[in-house]
Amino acid sequence: METCLQIFKLKFECNQSNRTIAAALRVSPSTVYEVLSRFTAASLSWPLPDALLPEKLEKMLFPTRRMRTSELIAPDWLYIDTELRRPGVTRQLLWIEYSTETGEMALGYSQFCRCYRQWKKCQKRSMRQTHRAGERLFIDFCGPTVPVSDPDTGNVRRVAIFVAVMGASNYTYVEACPGQDMMSWLNANSHCLTFLGGVPALLVPDNLRSAVSKADRYEPVINDSYQSLASHYSTVVMPARPYKPKDKAKEENGVLLVERWLLARIRNETFHTMHALNVRLRELMTELNNRPMKGYGGQSRAQRFALLDAPCLQPLPAMPYEYTEYRAVKVAPDYHVEYDRHWYSVPHELVGERLSVKAGQTLVQAWHKGRCVAQHPRSDRQYSHSTNPAHMPVNHRGHSCWTPEKLLDNAARTGKATRQVVEAMLNAKNHPEQAYRAVLGLLSLQKKYGAERLEKACDKACGLNHPERRFIENLLRHNREGIGETVKENRELQLPLEHENLRGPKYYH
Repeated sequence: METCLQIFKLKFECNQSNRTIAAALRVSPSTVYEVLSRFTAASLSWPLPDALLPEKLEKMLFPTRRMRTSELIAPDWLYIDTELRRPGVTRQLLWIEYSTETGEMALGYSQFCRCYRQWKKCQKRSMRQTHRAGERLFIDFCGPTVPVSDPDTGNVRRVAIFVAVMGASNYTYVEACPGQDMMSWLNANSHCLTFLGGVPALLVPDNLRSAVSKADRYEPVINDSYQSLASHYSTVVMPARPYKPKDKAKEENGVLLVERWLLARIRNETFHTMHALNVRLRELMTELNNRPMKGYGGQSRAQRFALLDAPCLQPLPAMPYEYTEYRAVKVAPDYHVEYDRHWYSVPHELVGERLSVKAGQTLVQAWHKGRCVAQHPRSDRQYSHSTNPAHMPVNHRGHSCWTPEKLLDNAARTGKATRQVVEAMLNAKNHPEQAYRAVLGLLSLQKKYGAERLEKACDKACGLNHPERRFIENLLRHNREGIGETVKENRELQLPLEHENLRGPKYYH
């Protein structure tokens, strides 16, 4: 305004031309002309009234002139940054709300955007990725493990630490797992979503084997079991790119924080059960989530989660998740498929076909071309069979009902010696089922040779200490079951024949 007052004084008191005034004040002639035009348009007269203050004169000469940025009221940039993470919220919408509340003291839209960008650059935390509220959950295992010692045996096992971090709020979940196997991974994911009380739009795991069958930069192949979990919770799995830790910087920072603020604090503590370890981790996790964060205006992870992520999460499904593992199998000639060292039957018509086994914690199902063809209660008995008689061919169903007791009873009907032979054959095998075929073959000999001859042959085999089906069948085939009535005579039958072609042991002396 001092320049304007000097222009008015030189013009109206000294009657100088516009060019002379411009040269004296070192401004352009057009500036002098514009100031004098504004003086006339404002209906002012010289000399100016003494009551006219410089601020009022400036508003009269420049009614549309904006105030300097330093004089305007800046918005709460942390609030703006937080609101921008909500779905559908834009900078223009926030600027309209801010300018409506502030009035003439508000920044212009372009100034608003420029100042916001400058504010983001001044923050200490990295903001290369923009995480929408409720959109992404980053998941991984910690590198270090935690020892759990058995007080009874003294054995020490190392358990894995599962870590999950919400993208927008940094809300962190920690759990100790038996290992990094499929069951531990899927159950930890389910427990995490239950803890959050909702389901994010995307699950972003690392490329561990329990999550990704085949890692690829462009088209990774998701494990069938993990895909089943995602379908149960109506979410999507999007693994990070291999060897690109910046894709999951939130998770990397979360793992580092867990190692320093949780695992380091329990390094001198001893845990005898995994439950006790998880209770301790839950205490430290709650403390971590409630601690104020730098650069977020003192907000904690729990506060930001309640403000940002929690309202945007999808609801949990009505039915709880049950661990399910998928495996491709081929039906063996005995119409059984193997899972976890146990064999489950399927319809015999599918022998040689490839099926998909869907194994839950209580039920094992076999699927063929999108149709469930068999299901059995899950068994923990290894190296044994679960057979449904309906899956067997007609000529096999009678065999399936045999038991050691029933076979012994059938042998006893033939005779005491026959029962003795059958009992010896069953005891000779590690599992009685392995001798069923041989026993049935032995008992079937009475159809050809009669029960009386079979009993004699069994009695002779017991006397010679040869209770075997082949030996007994050989006796019957050559009609030798009746030769020799005593053990001594039976032993003589085993002596070699004497003839001129046999030299004997004396030949070498």
